[in-house]
Amino acid sequence: MLSKWKKILLLALPSIVSFASMTLTGTIGLIMVGELGALAIAVVGVSNIVMYNAWALFSGIGHTVNYLVAQNYGGNTMRQGIERTYIALYLCAMAGALVLLTGSAANDDILRLIGGSPDLVSEGSDYLGIRFYAMVFSIFTFAFHGFFRGIEDTRTPMLISLIGNLAVVFFTYTLTYGHWGFPNLGLAGAGWAIFCGETISFILSVYVYFCRLHNRFGTRMKVGLNLFESRLILLESSKLGFQEFALSISMFIFTMFVTRLGTHALAANEIALNVMGFGFMPAFAFGSTATILVGQEIGRGKRIAARRWGTDTAILGSLLMFALGTVEFIFAEPIARIYTDDPKVYQLTAYLLKISAYLQIFDGLVMIYSGGLRGIGDTSFLLWSSLFLSWLLFLPLCYLLTFVFQWASIGSWLSLYIFIMVYGITVMIRYYRVDWLSIQAKAAHPPSA
Repeated sequence: MLSKWKKILLLALPSIVSFASMTLTGTIGLIMVGELGALAIAVVGVSNIVMYNAWALFSGIGHTVNYLVAQNYGGNTMRQGIERTYIALYLCAMAGALVLLTGSAANDDILRLIGGSPDLVSEGSDYLGIRFYAMVFSIFTFAFHGFFRGIEDTRTPMLISLIGNLAVVFFTYTLTYGHWGFPNLGLAGAGWAIFCGETISFILSVYVYFCRLHNRFGTRMKVGLNLFESRLILLESSKLGFQEFALSISMFIFTMFVTRLGTHALAANEIALNVMGFGFMPAFAFGSTATILVGQEIGRGKRIAARRWGTDTAILGSLLMFALGTVEFIFAEPIARIYTDDPKVYQLTAYLLKISAYLQIFDGLVMIYSGGLRGIGDTSFLLWSSLFLSWLLFLPLCYLLTFVFQWASIGSWLSLYIFIMVYGITVMIRYYRVDWLSIQAKAAHPPSA
């Protein structure tokens, strides 16, 4: 048992550092931008939701690479894993072209759709456009990192993320306020800082994949669009992407609801979500670990061992989420005051944090058991459960509690965590009801073909 938990932690801890550094970078950036005022905080918060939706729609490519390569790595069929990764990169190129087009033409319309005020649209247009340009690189980087994690290398994504995030912090400080001889670009400078960080992460990922890993896996090769593999990857990427998109678009509408409560409510909502990201990111890390370990055992044909790895990962992840929840509950107001000295904002933020502190354990259940289900390729269930619970439970309940019962921000957050509780229990039940003895590694076509 202890040796298994040690392996889980060795894989999960670099991912925790990687994802937590992203959250910490967002926190530092928000604190820096916070000096520009509540409107700047609101712009960053709304833009974060928009970018999460853009990323979510194409994140299925990276998730697909992750679980397929994990199965190939476990089954010692890495040439197929390399071919699948190339096809995924072709999809990234097409996705990047669409993101560039959106970032060039639709910024103002998106901000108006959310319900932003004229001031928010005017202030946020350039910032949002720059964030779209940065997203092009992040789509590729996430696919590369999916490959690295699939071969049990969680350390490389950690190092790349740390370097990229340090660059974001550096350029946010220098470009937002014009320190150390850099131009004073204001809020747009914070956007260019993210662009620089994403570009650096992309370049480092390209180097690792095509240069450092070539001798081990032969990563530099010519790969055509194999019809069966391309269809498989497109289908799996679409299902996992739309699963994430269903969740992200529901958060998008959630933010639209909160936006109508006023700037202070929106600022408090953004800060609270940012703080809760310290729980979300470790949960995401354990979910990625579950995908790796479950997927590899499926590749080896050891189905019961795969099931057990998912269970052990869920136990460890839940313990960590409980510890984080305790810290956030006890220190809710001091944490909120780090971000802002506006009493209306930090008092509401603290209240929201106390509501959600222990409920985020269900965040962990969602992420970890979803990761385990990705490891076995149960992507159709993940898609339909996400669509059903997001659109038929979360959003109607959010509207009811926020506006009909007039509970404002409190109602919004209660609906969010009722949804997450139900979702966590749903994926956990599915994980243990799967017929594990019948599971096979994902194939692009029947083995007899």
